[in-house]
Amino acid sequence: MNSLSTAHHEKHFEEHIATYLSEHGWVYDPTASERYDRARALFPEDVIAWIKVSNPEAWEKLERLNNGDAEKRVLDRLVKAVGEAKHGIVEVLRKGFSMAGTGAIAMSAVRPEDDRNEAAWQAYEGNILRVVRQVRYSLDNENAIDLVFFINGLPVATVEVKTDFTQSVEDAMWQYKKDRKPKNAKGRVEPLLTAKRGAIVHFALSDSEIFMTTRLNGGKTAFLPFNRGKHGGAGNAAVPGGYPVEYFWKEVLQRDH
Repeated sequence: MNSLSTAHHEKHFEEHIATYLSEHGWVYDPTASERYDRARALFPEDVIAWIKVSNPEAWEKLERLNNGDAEKRVLDRLVKAVGEAKHGIVEVLRKGFSMAGTGAIAMSAVRPEDDRNEAAWQAYEGNILRVVRQVRYSLDNENAIDLVFFINGLPVATVEVKTDFTQSVEDAMWQYKKDRKPKNAKGRVEPLLTAKRGAIVHFALSDSEIFMTTRLNGGKTAFLPFNRGKHGGAGNAAVPGGYPVEYFWKEVLQRDH
């Protein structure tokens, strides 16, 4: 199977996943990869949109204090906060970060326990979940990760996609180990691929199987199965008319989860 045919099948699979998510509460724009910030490992427009909607008073104050430079100041401070946080992206999503002059800024809203709390529900529904295809993440090359998932502009997961018609899930794991290293040959860090600083989890996915890791470490990267099992054994059971791994985007990535 030549590389052109392989790319065609993978592209179709990626599009299938992204389109499904776009129909179930996620934002998907085929041109979004052009707006990804490689150096900061953020999707800037979602960070700013989230803060403007969730905390308009803080945003107004930031604009007054920063003389038209509020967006840059916020993005730079957010990157610093992620780097300083003991648990990185997870901690900042849960606890937010602080800005001089405004105090704490939340970076997500949890699902309310009380259905009557209208303000809490509005905040929760304001969370921006985005899937971006073919994300060129490095300042050194044009390597692209097939799918990256963001919450309010912060990266939470990456996925390398293969199709069993062309390649296996082992090929996706090999790609992470060989071509998705957290440091380049000169020792410069790749923010999106660095533990705590970048995405929380990385998935290797084919039509039939899924594996995951929370720490990329070149050839030493350890992947664990994320499969449901198949009649008491490894893998996933067949799904009539669908994909054995479709629970990943239909259930695991369900918006409320």
